[in-house]
Amino acid sequence: MEKELDIREYNIKTLAYIGDAVYELYVREHLVRNSREKASKLHVKSIKYVNADAQAYIIGKIYEALTSEEQDIYKRGRNADAHTTPKNTDIVTYKKATGFECVIGYLYLTRQKRRLEDVIRESIKIISERID
Repeated sequence: MEKELDIREYNIKTLAYIGDAVYELYVREHLVRNSREKASKLHVKSIKYVNADAQAYIIGKIYEALTSEEQDIYKRGRNADAHTTPKNTDIVTYKKATGFECVIGYLYLTRQKRRLEDVIRESIKIISERID
């Protein structure tokens, strides 16, 4: 039996780590369900949703709609020390994206499935409108 999760026990970068994977899986599922394209084309499309620039853009659009606890998780992620240098973006964008991933990881690990799916659905909508 799994023990009850105390989110404060997790390193904030761990939330970003799992959040990145969860968000990418939802994006891939969305693309597969809405397209009959080959995997290579789906991969190119998915990059438009999961890159740091897109995630920073999303958080700018949804931040005010986050709960206070979600905002706190975002801020912790955004303010965490960056131990890596981002390759394709600036450090501010990278940190915002990390905060976004932390929120997704937090919602996933605390099993708030409905809220997680609402946030991801809105995130996908935001990027879909941006790239169309």
